[in-house]
Amino acid sequence: MLAACAGHAPTPTVPANFAGVPTESSPVVGALYANCLAAATAAQHYGEAHDHDTHVLLFTCGGEPAKAFYDGLAEYTAKIRSEVVRDGRTYRPTQVVKHDLFGVDYCVFDGTTYACTVTVNVGRFLESKPQ
Repeated sequence: MLAACAGHAPTPTVPANFAGVPTESSPVVGALYANCLAAATAAQHYGEAHDHDTHVLLFTCGGEPAKAFYDGLAEYTAKIRSEVVRDGRTYRPTQVVKHDLFGVDYCVFDGTTYACTVTVNVGRFLESKPQ
């Protein structure tokens, strides 16, 4: 009987680590994201979305930042085979889309206009709707 109880000893609690996350320089890809986020913010082109457990903000840029991002994704999306042409639009998502675009960063070109959407996971804070 003691052996059975010994296998269920409580797991020691490890305190949360609040040290900053180590980062590396990301001049090219980082600039694509940063420029798109800046343009979307300046134009106030952002909104929110959620599913059962994930809350996100979606920042959508157009113009030159979107074209640069779209062009920057060309080689990568070809490599991972995520580029899709549908209904006259070419989508270049940063990952293979299995169900829908929720949580996926992507760019789209319709033959005339470029647009890119960057998803930022913001957690349940978005539900609180602070004033």
